[in-house]
Amino acid sequence: MKITGVKAYPAQVGGRSQLFLKIETDAGIFGWGESGLTFRERAVMGALEHYETILIGLDPMQIGFIWQRLYRSQYFEGGRVLAAAMSAIDIALHDIKGKALGVPVYDLLGGKQRDRVPTFASTSAAPGEEMIGQARALIDAGWNTVRLSRFKSADRFEPREAIAKTCKWLVKAREALGDAVVLGIDWHHQLSVAEAASFCQKLPAGTLDFLEEPLRDETPEAYEALRRMTGIPFAIGEEFASKWQFLPYVERDIHQFNRLDVCNVGGLTEAIKIAGWSEAHYVDIMPHNPLGPICTAATVHFAMAVPNLAWVETREAPSEANRVFRDRTLVPVAPELIDAHYVISEAPGLGVEVDEDALANADYQLGSPPLLTRNDGSVTNW
Repeated sequence: MKITGVKAYPAQVGGRSQLFLKIETDAGIFGWGESGLTFRERAVMGALEHYETILIGLDPMQIGFIWQRLYRSQYFEGGRVLAAAMSAIDIALHDIKGKALGVPVYDLLGGKQRDRVPTFASTSAAPGEEMIGQARALIDAGWNTVRLSRFKSADRFEPREAIAKTCKWLVKAREALGDAVVLGIDWHHQLSVAEAASFCQKLPAGTLDFLEEPLRDETPEAYEALRRMTGIPFAIGEEFASKWQFLPYVERDIHQFNRLDVCNVGGLTEAIKIAGWSEAHYVDIMPHNPLGPICTAATVHFAMAVPNLAWVETREAPSEANRVFRDRTLVPVAPELIDAHYVISEAPGLGVEVDEDALANADYQLGSPPLLTRNDGSVTNW
């Protein structure tokens, strides 16, 4: 069997742009993948064009060889654009191999270690009574892990203001929801070390069970400094593009939850290596999963096969009904969310079915995340 074609399909699904990938073979078997570099789909498509010249004629069953060939095919190795392209390719190759062998992808990763995959859900309302109401509804619907909202606006972010407005409602949420539920918050890389430390110190012990992405990741030493100032477990890594980026965080025991993204980190080939490495350091896997159904399917297969799973992110909870990133007209068959868990079929490959004609004609436009400024007009992170 040989690879004969690589086709990229950008699409707008709800409020999120997505990039799907189809790899075709001379045996008539094809596979689907997805890239995780949201809002930069055209950059990834350019990388895929370069990689297509390498892929044509290769045996798609040799997934590990292809991963190494792509990674080592340029002098300037790695980077988030190349890793996102490789992720989509790697996922599609696993889909092909599963179909060729007649087994689900999780069997290629060692077999399933659970029958269903637990998820965590997020509130969408701003910190306040509505946020607490959403969290209570999620708990009633079966979720035992909820990520609460931070204060934010469409075009401006002032860290100290956001911290003050967020903290008081986190304390009220814990009081209202009780100690049994796991609560966390995502700061989306928007704080400095001092700001993140101040945020943590304003919260009574036990308010949060995890603090997600408070800082940008370029400097592990910054996270180590914050680690010394708070006991709240860290959930980080969704933007990491290789096992090498995880190295200082895992080896120095900086974080407790690994937010690995199979569509950014290099696909399932790289993800399964990181999971085993994390297991050796008692770091739990908490996959990032904010994209489409192919990303979700790949993530769920990965989650089925690793022992150290905490929860998989879902954006299909009722609290985010206005932010649906899954379009059943594009991908009519995909893992189902039932009682706060993903359930996956035993169908070969990823178990997804894509309407390629609908995908080819889907709306897509170049987009950008919010471009935020502070009160003084300076630029800050989204």
